[in-house]
This record gives sequence, structure tokens and C-alpha cells, in this order.
Amino acid sequence: MTAVAPLPQDAEFFLDARGEARALRVRWHQDADVVVLSMWRGGQCVSTFRLAIDEVPDLIASLRAGLAQAYAGVRR
Repeated sequence: MTAVAPLPQDAEFFLDARGEARALRVRWHQDADVVVLSMWRGGQCVSTFRLAIDEVPDLIASLRAGLAQAYAGVRR
């Protein structure tokens, strides 16, 4: 029997709109001054990206700008 690892308590998961058990996991690692974004397919991590904490505000600004444009398009 294969042991199942518990989900980390300090991580957030976001499901992919395409389905197929795809997900994005966001997990902070303050000890290393990074946030790790990992791509999951089912129970398997298929890719990771380590973003320095000082770059997180730029990522958030980019997401906000895209969201504002998307909402502006819906309002028209």
C-alpha cells in the first residue's frame, strides 16, 4: 500500500479551469525569502517556480492590472 502525504497546512491550492486534476499550489518559505509556485497534476508535482519575496508585489500588480482589464471588458 502506498502512503499518502498530508497536504501542507500553510499552502493554498487553486484549481485549473481546464480541469484534468491540474492545480497551482502557493506556499511561502519565509526562511528562504521565497514563495514557491508549484504545478500539480493529480497528486504529482510537475513543475516548481521559486519567486523571491521582493518580486511578489510586481506579480500582484500584474495580476491586478489583468483583472482590472478583464472587468472593464465585462462592463462594456
